Amino acid sequence: MSELIGYVDHIIYRNAANAYTVLVLIPEDEPEEESLKDEGEVSVTGIFPSISEGENIHLTGEYRMHESFGMQFAMRSYEVVAPKDEESMRRYLGSGAIKGVGAALAKRIVEKFGKDTFKIMEIQPERLAEVRGISEKKAREIASQMVQKRDQREVMLQLSKLGVTTNMSVKIYNHYGQAAMDAIRENPYRLAEEVEGIGFHTADEIASKLGFQKGSEFRMQSGLLYALEQAAMNGNTYLPKEELTLEAARLLAVDPEMLEVSYESLVMNRKLKILGDQVSSMVMYRMEERAAGMLLNLNERFVKDPALLTTQISDIEKEEGMTLDVRQREAVEGAANHGVFVLTGGPGTGKTTTIKAIIRYFEREGLTIRLAAPTGRAAKRMSEACGQEAQTIHRLLEVNGSVMAGEQEEDGKVRPGTFQRNEENPLEADVVIIDEMSMVDISLMYALLRAVAEGTRLVMVGDVDQLPSVGPGNVLKDIIASGAFCVVTLTNVFRQNEAGDIVLNAHRIHKGEPVTLDNKSRDFFFLKRYDVDHILKVVMLLVQEKLPGYVNAGPYDIQILTPSRKGLLGVENLNPILQKYLNPPDEKKAEHSFGTFLIREGDKVMQTKNDYQMEWQILGKYGITIEKGTGIFNGDIGIVEEVNDFNSTLRIRFDDGHMVDYPYKQVDQLELAYAMTIHKSQGSEYPAVVMPLLSGPRMLYNRNLLYTAVTRAKNCVVIVGDEKVFYDMEQNNQQQRRYSALEERIREQSQLLDA
Repeated sequence: MSELIGYVDHIIYRNAANAYTVLVLIPEDEPEEESLKDEGEVSVTGIFPSISEGENIHLTGEYRMHESFGMQFAMRSYEVVAPKDEESMRRYLGSGAIKGVGAALAKRIVEKFGKDTFKIMEIQPERLAEVRGISEKKAREIASQMVQKRDQREVMLQLSKLGVTTNMSVKIYNHYGQAAMDAIRENPYRLAEEVEGIGFHTADEIASKLGFQKGSEFRMQSGLLYALEQAAMNGNTYLPKEELTLEAARLLAVDPEMLEVSYESLVMNRKLKILGDQVSSMVMYRMEERAAGMLLNLNERFVKDPALLTTQISDIEKEEGMTLDVRQREAVEGAANHGVFVLTGGPGTGKTTTIKAIIRYFEREGLTIRLAAPTGRAAKRMSEACGQEAQTIHRLLEVNGSVMAGEQEEDGKVRPGTFQRNEENPLEADVVIIDEMSMVDISLMYALLRAVAEGTRLVMVGDVDQLPSVGPGNVLKDIIASGAFCVVTLTNVFRQNEAGDIVLNAHRIHKGEPVTLDNKSRDFFFLKRYDVDHILKVVMLLVQEKLPGYVNAGPYDIQILTPSRKGLLGVENLNPILQKYLNPPDEKKAEHSFGTFLIREGDKVMQTKNDYQMEWQILGKYGITIEKGTGIFNGDIGIVEEVNDFNSTLRIRFDDGHMVDYPYKQVDQLELAYAMTIHKSQGSEYPAVVMPLLSGPRMLYNRNLLYTAVTRAKNCVVIVGDEKVFYDMEQNNQQQRRYSALEERIREQSQLLDA
């Protein structure tokens, strides 16, 4: 084992996830390795939880020859040591490690205090103000940074011994500060509740290393909360107590009886709500309870003279050149007479025409109207169809980049969070119309309702037979099922002879009626193939050659939809293959590998989670910023315009024109989008949809999924695969049970109002 002492000249590479670092060290003494004695520097590799340029370190390890980079020192252990001389102090302070201190100021500080510099900075920091260029305020800031760096280094070194990654260590330190280790030793499971990005399993590993027993009460409570979090990720706002108990007991590997005391403690601490057999987190319960109350408060009656209303609707038909059927006229009347109104129906039933008529009615009444939808693509479709600007719900509510909507405070209340529009700053609108309501989860619905003032009308439009929202809740279904609001369901498929087989077959699928797969259609095709290789070849042929001319669109506009992420025909396997053919390597296109994930200029990518703090800008003709803001959202699609290794950024232009520069460390929010799951396609419409199809899990491969995939296509659907799987999906009306309680909360509060 060899030793090496010196200072960090610069850092060549650092992996933020695991702290693996390559740095250049300037040794104090001549290194033992003969080949490095005349070099004056040593390349060092290893895991450094916390290290800065300019720091002095003492290393143990061994010299190794790397095939590409030559002789390196592989670090086994290290410690940061205090600078021994004035030159070392000056070098560290001037390295940029302390914000606001550059080389010139570092030199003046050390000249003033000499070998006592660091001692004075820690014990008598106010004396820094004796140095020219340092005010009392700046002296305190410099001293604070010195102490913080020392404390952070100590915490991160201790956390690294517990197996905590650098990224997580930074988050923990930022949350708890110097008290981090005391907090963790007292209850490591609080990390899962209080620190974003740290889950139960990580906290459980830390607890085990700290000697916590399997039956610890902290562990029991954390396990129950984690099981509920997992249930929420599967769309549930609560779980039956028996089901939750069994799931938590399995997770914790304990007897179910051991959890009863934990239930009582969590209820007393206002972290759980138990109603009968239903167990929900206090956050979920509050959102459903308050959403129910706000919906009922909005549901005023606006009594209109029936004869006058009939005349107004007839006038709108003449002015707009439209003819409404009985149900469509009922819908306009329902929107006119009720504070809360729901319009639902399948494809081709005239929802768009009805929305136009409703908008026209409110315009004639002199009311201000705002249109919105859950995703950018859905909002764009709404704008084009209605001839009026529509926004995403997030932008309508003016996302502010702070905490998540629905987060919980210590007292169990729901934080305002995320959006600038709320009850204190409501939307300036008389009417709010939301399309694609099937995609709206309880968290977004709660945020929306908080921003809609009493007296404002809320019109919700959606296809209740689409897949449910990705997030928790059954908002649209529960609102309809409550029976508390005016609902009109459109069922008449207009101009059936002209509608095309996409619409007609979608309705057949919904009803479970057999679909003819004879390829005599102009817009609905089924190409029978039974092995993966043949399916992939056909898919590529369709996307590259056959469909672009047929639907008058580019290959990137043709969307491949698949039921699952995993498997040979899943998103994770399809996208690299499609990338290879649709955006092949080119010496003119820069690219960068992030482990197994390769991104190349020209790639089609998708944002996979809401990032409320990501900055975007819209550029004008000459590259001048004409608009900027924050917030990129789950499902947003864009094209990679630049891969910049020098700045370690990706520049992506999204469909709505927003330009975003992603730091490499945030690329984990992106994935290739040549193929996407059917769930991710909700709210979107494409010129053509190609769906590779072989057998899969029965619970996933159901009628609902097939219906959603087919209704995403505007001009053409091509399914490539096994027709038996298609027919099995069409007949499989089973859906995974989703537990939600908004309907019950609405019924309860409605009864109280009627009492």
